[in-house]
Amino acid sequence: MIQVTVYRDCENTRGILIKGHAGYGEYGSDILCASVSALTLNAFNSIEQFTDDAFDGSVDEEIGLFEMHFTESVSPKSQLLMDSLVLGLQSISESYGKKYIRIRFEEV
Repeated sequence: MIQVTVYRDCENTRGILIKGHAGYGEYGSDILCASVSALTLNAFNSIEQFTDDAFDGSVDEEIGLFEMHFTESVSPKSQLLMDSLVLGLQSISESYGKKYIRIRFEEV
């Protein structure tokens, strides 16, 4: 199962932790893992390319780990990109079920 934790303060998404593998298909051809990876990488490449917001992150493909948090203020552009990422992840969860992807929100 993919477990997603979205870290929010009273105004913005401050970071995200995504860990695990969906287990929907065989390793290397799991469409849920591929979908989550594509959404996540696109969001963070977009933040890096289109904003000046500072963030730290780490990736471990083997265990299925992606972690990122903003180190300074979050611009409206980054917030929109984070909202879009969360919307996409929620859509996957609603379509395929919490058996494969579970999302929770944590206040920081």
